Amino acid sequence: MRCLLYLIGLLLLTGCSSSRRSVAGRAGSGIKEIRLLGEYILPGGRVFKETVVGGLSGIDYDAVRDQYYIICDDPSTKGPARFYTMKIPVSENGIDSVQVLEMTPLLGPGGKTYTDITKDRFHSADVEAMRYDARRDELIYSTEGQRYMRDGKQELQDPQIVIMDRSGHYKDSFALPSNMRIQAAEKGPRHNSVFEGVGTDSDYSHVYVSVEEPIYEDGQRAAGGDTTAWIRILKFNRNLKQCVAQYAYKIDAVPYPADPPGAFKINGVSDIMCLGDERFIVIERGYSTGRLPSDIRVYLADARGAEDITSLTLNSGHVRKPLAKKLLLDMNILGRFIDNIEGVTLGPVLPNGHKTLLFVSDDNFAAKQKTQFFLFEILP
Repeated sequence: MRCLLYLIGLLLLTGCSSSRRSVAGRAGSGIKEIRLLGEYILPGGRVFKETVVGGLSGIDYDAVRDQYYIICDDPSTKGPARFYTMKIPVSENGIDSVQVLEMTPLLGPGGKTYTDITKDRFHSADVEAMRYDARRDELIYSTEGQRYMRDGKQELQDPQIVIMDRSGHYKDSFALPSNMRIQAAEKGPRHNSVFEGVGTDSDYSHVYVSVEEPIYEDGQRAAGGDTTAWIRILKFNRNLKQCVAQYAYKIDAVPYPADPPGAFKINGVSDIMCLGDERFIVIERGYSTGRLPSDIRVYLADARGAEDITSLTLNSGHVRKPLAKKLLLDMNILGRFIDNIEGVTLGPVLPNGHKTLLFVSDDNFAAKQKTQFFLFEILP
C-alpha cells in the first residue's frame, strides 16, 4: 500500500444553521459525511455520590442496556478514580438530556481504590480512555503512568491497560512492550503523553491503544508551522493480552502559536475508535496557551498494509508505510466554542437507519472550561 497521508482541505458545508453543519468527503470506512445534530453542555461542578462530575476523558456505548460508560481522569483528588454510567437520549433533534445513573470506583488488584495522586503518585491511577467489551461484558481502560522528574523527585510508574468488570473490580492487565515502559532516561514515553486512546475491533479479538505524543526514540513533539511528529498505535491480541504490532501515525503540527511565545502548546491523539478491518476514527487535539478553545480535527485512518514498526525508531523520518489518514472534520468550522474533546463512541441508530457518533470533552475541572457532548449523524 502506498504511503498515503491525505488532508482534505476543503470541507463541504450544508444546512442553514451552525447546528446543522455537514462535513463531507470521500471518507471511506462506510462514512461519507457526518452531520451535527446538537450539543449538550453538562453544568460544571455537579456533585454526584460525593464526587465532582467532570474530567470526562473516554466514552463507550452499551447498546444492549442503552447506556454509556464514561471514564473520569481525576486521579482520586475529587473522589476515587472512577467511571460514570449515563443515559443520553438522542434523536434527529439532538441530545435530549444527560442523566448520571451511577458512579463506580476503580479498584486495583488488591480490591482497594487508588490513592490520591497528590499524596502517593506511585499508587495512583491517571486514567484516560475506556472501551466496553460486549462479548465478555468487561471494560478495558488505559492509564498514563508517571514520569515525574522535578524538585529532586524521581517517581516512575508504568502506564497500564486494565481489564475490569462493570462493578469496577480489577480482573487482569495487558503486558507492555519494552518501549512503552517509563524510564528515568529520555527513552520510552513522555510524562502525561502516553495511552490516551483505546479501541476494540468489531469481534473484540484485538485492542488498539494510541500514544498521545511521540516516545523519545521517535523524535520531537509536534510544534508550529510544518513541524509534524510521529506517534504509535499499538495492536494487542485480546486473548493473549500481548502487543502483536505497532503502527506509525503522523500527527499534524500545532495549529496556533502560543501566547506568550515559548509557552505550552501541544498537538496529539486524544482518542481512537475502531470502525472494523483496521480502520479508525482518530481525534487530534491541539491546544496553545493564550487560546481558550482547543483545536480538534477528526480523521479517518487506515492501518491496512501499514508496516509493523515495533523494532524501528521513527526519528529518521523514513517511515515507509504508516497509517493512511483523511480529514473528516475540523471542528473549527462548526461556528461555536469547542473544548477539550477527549472521547468518541458510536451511539444508537436513528429512526432513519443512520448511526450516530457522540463526542465528549474533558473540562479539566476548570471554571472556564465545559463538559460538552456533540452528537453527529453518520451519512454513509
